[in-house]
Amino acid sequence: MFIHRLDEETSLRLFNVDDAEEFFNLIICSKPYLKEWLGWLDNVETVEDTIETIKSRLSALVETGGYPKSVAIIHKGQIAGTIGFNEINKGNKSGIIGYWLGEGFQGKGIMTKALRAIVDYGFRELELNRIEVSIAVENKKSRLLAERVGFVKEGKLREAEWLYDHYVDHIIYSILAKEWKGFKS
Repeated sequence: MFIHRLDEETSLRLFNVDDAEEFFNLIICSKPYLKEWLGWLDNVETVEDTIETIKSRLSALVETGGYPKSVAIIHKGQIAGTIGFNEINKGNKSGIIGYWLGEGFQGKGIMTKALRAIVDYGFRELELNRIEVSIAVENKKSRLLAERVGFVKEGKLREAEWLYDHYVDHIIYSILAKEWKGFKS
């Protein structure tokens, strides 16, 4: 099983079906907070929905050649959120990362460590050349996180995402393998 320890309290690991109820409860408890930035939350109505999501993430291991598309962020034994590659383009050696953290786990440096680990995994293990994130313009915490980890702002996508009753613009950030090596030193 894929487990990557970030520090004494925090690790990344594959989801398993037994995580469904805990993950569902985290989504539901964080829904009012997350709904400002994530458009898929209304699709999660039952634990069974979460089981299906976890099963699809696990089956993606076969489709992707063995790399996990997304992993659970575990903090002090609890699921705190998730992070992973929403998309990988093998031909261009590029990937797009997505992530979210439950509201009660914010402000502890958890996502900074998780994002650094996933970026490092993308460059070292997946041998990517470019990694990007797309973040709503007004999601200042997430934008600061990307910048703190070394991502560079590339530009704005106008009305890039429909969120329930309105469009939001996104900022595209990227980091290249050669920049990561320099940033990590």
